[in-house]
Amino acid sequence: MYSSKRKNGFNKKDIALKARFIYDINNEYISRLEKENMLALYNDIEMPLITVLANMEYDGVKVDASILNNMSSDIDSRIKSLEQEIYTLAGEEFNISSPRQLGTILFEKLNMPFAKKTKTGYKTDVSILNKLAPNYPIITKILDYRGLTKLKSTYLEGLANYIREDGKIHTIYKQNLTRTGRLSSIEPNLQNIPTRDEEGKLIRKAFLPEYDEFLSADYSQMELRVLAHVSDSKELQQAFIKDEDIHTRVAADIYGKKMEDVTKLERKTAKAVIFGIVYGIS
Repeated sequence: MYSSKRKNGFNKKDIALKARFIYDINNEYISRLEKENMLALYNDIEMPLITVLANMEYDGVKVDASILNNMSSDIDSRIKSLEQEIYTLAGEEFNISSPRQLGTILFEKLNMPFAKKTKTGYKTDVSILNKLAPNYPIITKILDYRGLTKLKSTYLEGLANYIREDGKIHTIYKQNLTRTGRLSSIEPNLQNIPTRDEEGKLIRKAFLPEYDEFLSADYSQMELRVLAHVSDSKELQQAFIKDEDIHTRVAADIYGKKMEDVTKLERKTAKAVIFGIVYGIS
């Protein structure tokens, strides 16, 4: 069996305590499952899935470290170039990653609007910077700098640290972590790698299939099809029967326009509304 101590690995005492807890609490949880009418779900779906996930973790996914290293070197150069451009526009060198120093530069030295002072300095979160970006070139460069530094630390260096001796990443799959019941991935999280920008697409190229190619499969709006059935909503049912894009259909109804006139932002808003209703808006 593949084994290695993870970043937050367990020692023998941890494992023994967990095993003892499971043994002590077993009968109570079985009784609760029976009371909630979920014992069949536990026995027939959740427990067999554990074996599947264990095999997936054991097998892992191949990663080409050279692709990550090459990208990291390229991004390093871009970060250094952005640093110099930001220093030139600011008129001095400072720690761009420090909210306190950045706030002082933007709102005291450069006298930018939308200053909001807190106990520790000025707010420099993305909502503030996005307001300033159209009128100040330095802000666009700061946003680019933040994006690249996060990409480097979280994905390029972060993923590289998890590549084991067998050239694979063996992530942990959690079947009961998300509120929606979807499978999640930790140490590292392989589900949040950017997909829309070019850098994210390049990162994904570092993941290699064990054999010929990766297979991508997904249900088509499974939760909403169930919702259409359970709620007996004729409008939802007809949308699926007609093979319409459900989010575009709902956006058209919300905004009172034709489906072909719905914008990407309106569709995104409708999608948030739909899943907010299904899973609860937080």
